[in-house]
Amino acid sequence: MMKLIKRKRGINRVWAITVLLLLSLFTNESKAQQDPMYTQYMFNTLAINPAYAGTRDMLSLMLLSRHQWVGFEGAPSTQTLTAHSPVANKNIGLGLSLIHDRLGPTRQTGLYFDYSFQVKMNEALRLSFGLKGGFNYYQLDMAELNRLTPYDDPAYNDPNISKLLPNFGFGLYLYSTRFYLGLSAPKLLENKFSTEGDIESEQTGKETRHYFITSGAVFDLSDEVKFKPSILARLAEASPISFDMNVNFLFKEKLWVGGMYRISDSFGAIVQYQITKQFKIGYAFDMTTNELRNYNSGTHEIMINYEFNFNKEEVQNPRYF
Repeated sequence: MMKLIKRKRGINRVWAITVLLLLSLFTNESKAQQDPMYTQYMFNTLAINPAYAGTRDMLSLMLLSRHQWVGFEGAPSTQTLTAHSPVANKNIGLGLSLIHDRLGPTRQTGLYFDYSFQVKMNEALRLSFGLKGGFNYYQLDMAELNRLTPYDDPAYNDPNISKLLPNFGFGLYLYSTRFYLGLSAPKLLENKFSTEGDIESEQTGKETRHYFITSGAVFDLSDEVKFKPSILARLAEASPISFDMNVNFLFKEKLWVGGMYRISDSFGAIVQYQITKQFKIGYAFDMTTNELRNYNSGTHEIMINYEFNFNKEEVQNPRYF
């Protein structure tokens, strides 16, 4: 009993220190964000951290569709399919991420493979090391833009751009049944893309490196109610730091109800229901708090998760992350 109490106190201290460290990031400035955002990021971790692969101890499939700023022409739309599973002696995990993202005239389709290796730190904690590799197929149709420049602008001589952009990344994921802390950079290469033509009219751009820090914990409020706070810090060059704070309550191991706040950007609500031990659905709704709030009807995000327990073994501990 004393060991259990000490372990819970240790997790509480780690969680408190993590929150303070992430809040201290606001003293720094970061700089354009290109990768998609997720309100239900805590249930979509593989998309941003390869070290998450295999940590569910069974084959896990997740489908998520996000429609941002509904009613705003050219608003972001993102669809994500992830799959991951432990292999061999369960110290190795393999994963797959397929992401399609559309923003105005640009489209990106990414296919990435994940590899992780887990190390047992003690009876409660495991540390996972992850690698991610794959490519983005980037497309830009400048003909979809509302032109403010004359039609004879040389920048439109070749209005279509498409390019295959290989990339790789890494991640760390420290976790137990009641706590997690992740650090990742899913795309390390800053690939460049450009229009073809003379030097004076060439349009250039590049992929921006993103860094993610995530953390969360679960606390018992009663026998039937659990409290799960989580946070995400997202840093990218040429963009202000993005910081998400979420609180969720779990009722009778079935129903998740919670809220989120993204600093200087949006707030919203999350509802998830565990239909069976293997099947879960979720929905999130965000409302913008910045200048765009008068031009859209909010953001909708739908998530479906199914897990295959081929061993037919009873899972000893509930999976909260």
